[in-house]
Amino acid sequence: MEKEVTTPEYYPLSLNALINACNQRSNREPVMDLDEEAVRMALHRLEDLHLAGRARADGRVAKYEHWSGEAYNFSRAEAALLCVLLLRGPQTPGELRGRTERLHRFDEITDVLAGLQKLTERTPPLVAVLPRQPGTKESRYMHLLSGGVESLPAIAAAPTYARREPVQLAEQNPAHEERIAKLEAEATELRQEVIALRAKIDDLFGD
Repeated sequence: MEKEVTTPEYYPLSLNALINACNQRSNREPVMDLDEEAVRMALHRLEDLHLAGRARADGRVAKYEHWSGEAYNFSRAEAALLCVLLLRGPQTPGELRGRTERLHRFDEITDVLAGLQKLTERTPPLVAVLPRQPGTKESRYMHLLSGGVESLPAIAAAPTYARREPVQLAEQNPAHEERIAKLEAEATELRQEVIALRAKIDDLFGD
């Protein structure tokens, strides 16, 4: 899905290109190290689900494409959001807006939320919102193509930026609460700057 938009001249992908894309070191979380056998097995499973397979074009080298458009009839916004959720795991709407820049431009955060809402309202749902973690202002969203939220308890319980002790102090002292709120705002701003820098680096050096 990503390569179809970002490098259309190389899409559909040969098996070697697909392996390299899976093992890409940037814009991936977690970073994977799949061998040819693992990728072939995944392709067979996706073909059984009618989600991907060999491209319907003649050529000396076999190439592969995704069929998500035929399976789900995504809008550009929905496809971009789901793609980045698959690549980077659970994310906030703000993170998604920054990381989908190369796939689809969202002018406002409300556009991101509208796209996520459509994905959550599908039957069955393709995206779910995770419980907001202590000390955070935004909820994270995750895709459901690998199972429900309950099947990934480690993700739902991932550590947060706000530690337990400062939160407890904030309840006792308003000054601590104000300081923590300021630090959280600065951390959010820094994360957005890092996201923007990563996008610029990807644009400069490609995938």
